[in-house]
Amino acid sequence: MAVVVEQKQVDTRTIEPVSRQEQRSAAAERRATYPYKFPRDGRKIGGKFSVEENARRLLRWFYIERRLAHGLGSWTLTIPDFEVKIETGRHIFWHMDAARKLRDRLLEQETRKAAIDDFRDAEIDALIDEALSAADTPELLVGIHQVIGSALALAYRHHIDDTCPVTDAPTIRALKQILLDYEPMLAWAEQAIVSYIDGGVDESRLESWRWHLARLLSAIGGAAGGDPKTGRPDPLRIDSNPYARGTVPCRDSRFDTFRNTGDYNLADGAARYEVGTYEDARLRFVRAQRDEVDAIEAFGTFLWDIRFKDFQAEYDLARITWDESRHTEIGHKTLLSFGYDPYELPNRLTSSTCRGPMEPAFAMAEINLFGEVGVLKTINDLVDKARDRRDDLLVHISDYIRADERTHVRKGQHILRIMTDMGMQDLEYRTRELFTECLVNLGVVKTEANFGVITREELEHYIGE
Repeated sequence: MAVVVEQKQVDTRTIEPVSRQEQRSAAAERRATYPYKFPRDGRKIGGKFSVEENARRLLRWFYIERRLAHGLGSWTLTIPDFEVKIETGRHIFWHMDAARKLRDRLLEQETRKAAIDDFRDAEIDALIDEALSAADTPELLVGIHQVIGSALALAYRHHIDDTCPVTDAPTIRALKQILLDYEPMLAWAEQAIVSYIDGGVDESRLESWRWHLARLLSAIGGAAGGDPKTGRPDPLRIDSNPYARGTVPCRDSRFDTFRNTGDYNLADGAARYEVGTYEDARLRFVRAQRDEVDAIEAFGTFLWDIRFKDFQAEYDLARITWDESRHTEIGHKTLLSFGYDPYELPNRLTSSTCRGPMEPAFAMAEINLFGEVGVLKTINDLVDKARDRRDDLLVHISDYIRADERTHVRKGQHILRIMTDMGMQDLEYRTRELFTECLVNLGVVKTEANFGVITREELEHYIGE
């Protein structure tokens, strides 16, 4: 027969310290003679959240950040405005990096990796998909930044204030690091929305959309999920038209675009410099960087298309998308330094026109196995020639771009393995088949040439990467 021992509850407030006077006096003396007066730690033990509640909130925020990165990726083709497309490429990584920080902290709090990566929330999905069902880019910015992003930033600040500053210091540090990205991101979004309104976008339409999404966020308990749930607004756009990403690349009206070739000299109507010269190669390289808007579109779209298959692949795609945004900025600013108005030089759409509707494995194979590898085959020679001519600006930018492309090729191997189980030889050949079909349809190559499937070298040339 088991003996039941009654557990007597102890009032911890009545537990007196057992302190020895000689030890206390000695400690006081040692403190008095210690020469260094370090800053006093004013943090107090105690906070509102248990580990369990902390993990619940962090898991919710991880999922929202992950979905925001996916969602912005799905819009990269559809956003027409140059600056917004570039900034969105940056924000994709900031959200995914926030997800990474939250994921790492969850792992420290003994949440299983599978429980994190497999977590789904239908209410959050509805919120994100509704925000992505924006009628245009201004509505997208309102939903993603003014509603969801602002609510997350506020929730992070409240959590920092309310959690224990000593026991939960790692969470506070992670949230503060995330907010370092959030502050410029949200400030930029506010300015961009004002620019749209100043340019003629109906402010009342944007305000109506903001109110609609704010009500939907409130209906699911707010960013932290702990607020009283209000009534769900009705109807939602996704009720009648489920969200699907766009497939057609868009550019703003400042660009003169072409899609029937990847050759700048052909698109321009005549070569600006003698073909084969350093001057020709130099301008072609910098223009290709400016036109990495198509790579922002590619990698952002891949992120959406392979969502939830592998977190590391998602993270790498988000980082590559940010890299391509930087390359676009590099090209744009370098053209300015060369004396051009960057918008006077036609912008190519060939790559995105082909890749946009394509299955992600073949689109990824084209840009990774052909485009980026093609850059690496030529960039060393360009850098050497630039050094010989003391073209310091080109050496500077190409040095960084070369390092990025090497990294992309390496990371791309893992991403491709997540996308497909095809053998590399079969993947390369099928990719060339699909791009041959697309280039024929665009009029880039003529069917009467009867050349069959284009070669690797021809694909690099026609796509222009």
